[in-house]
Amino acid sequence: MLKVEGIEKTFGQNKVLKGIDLTVNQGDVVALIGPSGTGKTTLLRTINILERADKGHIIVDGVSVDCQSATQNEIIQLRRKTAMVFQNYNLFHNKTILENVMEGLTIVQGKSKAEAEAIAKEQIEMVGMSDKLDAYPMQLSGGQQQRIGIARAMALNPDEMLLDEPTSSLDPERSAEILKALQTVAKTGMTMVIATHEMNFAKYVSNHVVFMEAGHIVEQGTPEQIFTNPKEERTRRFVQELENPFAD
Repeated sequence: MLKVEGIEKTFGQNKVLKGIDLTVNQGDVVALIGPSGTGKTTLLRTINILERADKGHIIVDGVSVDCQSATQNEIIQLRRKTAMVFQNYNLFHNKTILENVMEGLTIVQGKSKAEAEAIAKEQIEMVGMSDKLDAYPMQLSGGQQQRIGIARAMALNPDEMLLDEPTSSLDPERSAEILKALQTVAKTGMTMVIATHEMNFAKYVSNHVVFMEAGHIVEQGTPEQIFTNPKEERTRRFVQELENPFAD
């Protein structure tokens, strides 16, 4: 289980997160949606403590961290429970696809090369990229690189995966490619939190949708509730604008 309590984060004079409370149960696939600049990416980065929140607590499967006073050891323990998939792929361009996925297994988790290779190949196969083991990132499309990013995260066997706009730089066809890969991941029971502008993720991959605006959670619920019968007027307007952006 992932739980954040009272998360606040300010950059300069801009308060980006204003007391976020969120519980993600084991096996949930949660979509964070909302206007640009509303704090979705910052929330993910504070969960993984890539950005340290100014206030609040984070609990990931028994590891509890006070964001203000967390020690480096506590941060390391928390990060071992999570894996991040970035919107710009973050692959090592001088390493093959296989080497990219093996990297965290050997360097961070201390696995032998043989064990790391076996795990990496299994995860690469799961995202449909077994024919690209010896290729380098620059030889792949954006969608293929993002699938390797997902395989790399899965190889670490995290308790939770955090995905930051995984289709933001992709065309519709490549976005669909990532959607299918994440559907495959979801079937494994992996817990995921996805910040996205791609409503197909929210509708067809997630089982829980969180609508954020201006650093607050406005509303959350099942995809059906959020997209067909939202309780809050602001959520209703957001959904209507997505469905008919040219309406008066």
